[in-house]
Amino acid sequence: MVLAADYPFLEVLWTMLVLFAWVIWFWILITVFADLFRRHDIGGGKKVVWMIFVILLPFLGVFIYLIANHEGMADRNIKQAKAQQTQFDDYVKSVSGGSAAEIEKAKQLLDTGAISQAEFDQIKQKALA
Repeated sequence: MVLAADYPFLEVLWTMLVLFAWVIWFWILITVFADLFRRHDIGGGKKVVWMIFVILLPFLGVFIYLIANHEGMADRNIKQAKAQQTQFDDYVKSVSGGSAAEIEKAKQLLDTGAISQAEFDQIKQKALA
């Protein structure tokens, strides 16, 4: 317990604050680089200039990028989220849509009397397999 006595409570809080700020800084930096690579409205030359600016003058570069491109960043994030949601929805429909449609058609045939209950059960088992 000698170690605990050598490290006062306020220093623990200060260390936690510094660690938190360090994590947030890298999060912002990664977000800026991700947005920079995601952009399609600027060419490669401007991307390189932004990267050099952010690497050589990190705080100033990141803050200027955030101030200059904050609306575009939000729009690109929303656009990417919608695209991912649409892709996921299409995947779910492609995986589950076929079997549900087959079961629904078989149920309609069963209701009209075109197939028997045993045939319906067989179609349902095949669709769910």
